[in-house]
Amino acid sequence: MIRFTKDHEWVSLDGTTATVGITTHAQDALGDLVFVELPEPGREVTEAEGIAVVESVKAASDVYAPLTGRITEINAAIVEDPALVNRDPAGAGWFFKMELPDPAAFNTLLDQAGYDALLAELA
Repeated sequence: MIRFTKDHEWVSLDGTTATVGITTHAQDALGDLVFVELPEPGREVTEAEGIAVVESVKAASDVYAPLTGRITEINAAIVEDPALVNRDPAGAGWFFKMELPDPAAFNTLLDQAGYDALLAELA
C-alpha cells in the first residue's frame, strides 16, 4: 500500500520500514532534476522536517520526512543520476528508507483518493 503527504512525497510500508520518494506530480512540477542531496543513514528525523534537497533546472526544493523515525538506507543511484527520479519517481527513483517506531502513524497519511483530491484542489 502507498500513502502520500501534502508535500507530494509517497510512502510505502513494509513492516516497520517505510520507503519514501517524491510523487509524479512533484517531479513534473520540478522538471529535470540535476542534483539530489540525501540524509545520512542513522539520522533521527521528525515528521515534517526538511531532510533532503532536490534541485532542477527550474528550482530547488526540500523533501520532508513524512513520519518520525530513523533513516536506514539511501538511494545512492539518484545522487549519481538525479534524472532517475524523473524517469521512475515511484520505483527506482526512491529517496530513502526509514525505520518507524510507530508504524501505525502510516495510516495518518493520505490514501490515493485523498491525494487525488489534493491534486484536484491545486488544478
